[in-house]
Amino acid sequence: MLTQLSKKTLPRPFLKWAGGKNKLIPTYKSYFPRYHNYYEPFLGGGAVFFHLKPASALLTDINTELIATYNCVRDRLSELIDLLKEHQYQHSLNSRDYYYKIRNNPGVSNVEIAARLIYLNRTCFNGLYRVNSKGQFNVPLGKYTDPKICQVEVLYAASNALQNAQIKQADFTEVLEHAHNSDDFVFFDPPYHPISSTSYFTAYSKNPFNEEDQIRLRDACLELIHRGVKVMICNSDCDFILRLYTSEKFKIYKVKASRNINSNINNRGTIDELLITSCD
Repeated sequence: MLTQLSKKTLPRPFLKWAGGKNKLIPTYKSYFPRYHNYYEPFLGGGAVFFHLKPASALLTDINTELIATYNCVRDRLSELIDLLKEHQYQHSLNSRDYYYKIRNNPGVSNVEIAARLIYLNRTCFNGLYRVNSKGQFNVPLGKYTDPKICQVEVLYAASNALQNAQIKQADFTEVLEHAHNSDDFVFFDPPYHPISSTSYFTAYSKNPFNEEDQIRLRDACLELIHRGVKVMICNSDCDFILRLYTSEKFKIYKVKASRNINSNINNRGTIDELLITSCD
């Protein structure tokens, strides 16, 4: 253990993440298979990883700042906490000026990058991660009176959970180099396919996840299933995704999910999403 934690402090996401799966864990529980090795190629907030607490895990994401943050939470937590406490103090003095100063300064070292990402995540509008065509974070300041910028116990619990995990920046297809048989379980939580041309969209990287990427993902799943790997995929409930996964290789379930981020407040609420698993 890195530190003595409260008995109530269980591993959970230390980042707010649009589309995060924390609230869906009770729905997913009955669909999780037995496995020895866990893989999560779209790490994001890591809610499923923190819930499952696997003994062996490979966690990847294409977002380099996100991966730097997870590595620092695992390996450089004391330094990270010191920087977060400074961010918290400076934010309390002049939140608006300090927020935009940090937003415009990407940082140099990995621990600076990690502290910046957590700080922006805890103080920006709705905890969004959105970048422009140049890859620059461009979410405005949120309206919070007392944002929880440095959650020490949450960070220590996450760090403990990450100690046995490999964490690396990679495209989701990297999992094909590692998962080979029925001992392996891969959980895919990709950027969701838009349910309409007017769907609210946030650019997770300067190269948005498009239809060709969704097809590449489906094909990667088919290859994994061919090897006997256990697969679970989340995505939006739309005709395109249904067509992609309508096959004897997949089981498709509709689950209820809460949508809290939408440009139109009237479109927030409970919606159907798809949970797709490999057949037994």
